[in-house]
Amino acid sequence: MQTEKAHYSRRMDSIKVKSEYRESVYAARKAVTAILIISFILFLAIAALAVAKEGLNQFVGTFKSMNLWYFLLAFAIILSSHVIRYPKWSFYLKRLGVHIPTSKNFVIYMSMYSMDITPGRWGRAIVSYTINKLTKVKFAVTFPAVVADIFTDFLGFAIVADITAIIVNKFIIVAFFLTFLLMIPFLFVYVQRPFNYIKGKINKMKKRFTFLKKLDVIFYTATLYFKHNKKLGKRSFIYSIAITVPSMVLNGMALVAVMAAFRIPITVSNIPTIIFIFSSSLVLGMVTGIPGTLGVTDAALISQLQFFFPNFITFGIAAAITIVFRIVSVWFVQAFGFASLIYTLRYWD
Repeated sequence: MQTEKAHYSRRMDSIKVKSEYRESVYAARKAVTAILIISFILFLAIAALAVAKEGLNQFVGTFKSMNLWYFLLAFAIILSSHVIRYPKWSFYLKRLGVHIPTSKNFVIYMSMYSMDITPGRWGRAIVSYTINKLTKVKFAVTFPAVVADIFTDFLGFAIVADITAIIVNKFIIVAFFLTFLLMIPFLFVYVQRPFNYIKGKINKMKKRFTFLKKLDVIFYTATLYFKHNKKLGKRSFIYSIAITVPSMVLNGMALVAVMAAFRIPITVSNIPTIIFIFSSSLVLGMVTGIPGTLGVTDAALISQLQFFFPNFITFGIAAAITIVFRIVSVWFVQAFGFASLIYTLRYWD
């Protein structure tokens, strides 16, 4: 009888947890839908500006002249750039002592990208909950892998932006300054001293303000996080950057493909410039912390495309390239990631 009751209790807890997870996924879907609507409105605004400047026929004609094969190539490049980053995620988990079959781990990894439109991409932490239900490994154990994945992605973008700025010999100081700003938040998740200082202050205040005891769970989880984060070591970050930088260059090549789709004459010498346009625009958007870098990256892409290719790209063409590239690089990945996230619901049984 006791065994049956215990089994029933565990089953009910499992159903409750799975229900809560589903609710969080549905809430995330609502947020994604809201941002998608905002993005669509933004695209309409960009298109309206292009029509106002150059006329409807010319703007529509820009899309009619597209070479769809290059458009499809851009999708393939973006997907490839994300797939080749999987080994670093797998490496992190191995360093942390977490072992998951590749078929399941890859889907979990891809589900992270469903949260890339969250500020700073911190929504990727949802995969730590998935891993917890699949392996019973605590959230704090795998969260360092999530942070490392975000950090090396950001650092990869920044490195590519800085290197191409030097090659192009434009906006070098701006590129390095944006990199500095982008790295500041990570000091608080990689340097334990500020955390220890705040923890010590709060502990002293708990006698006077008992409600602060509610923070004990957060401090406990954070302490575990720093403990397990040390397991990753410097080698994992060197390995990660060696993978991330080429993948970010691939992302830039997707912009090359989109520009080629709109029949912009491109030579090999133009490629560093185009990759700089892509990476610097994205880094600028990331610094703002705006979900999906909406608006900022779009404006940066449009302005830089005209600045670097004044003889071939008008505002209308720049607007068309930006809209298509953002669909390829943001919403295609978002859709793929969200499908993977829904699939991972089965791991919560």
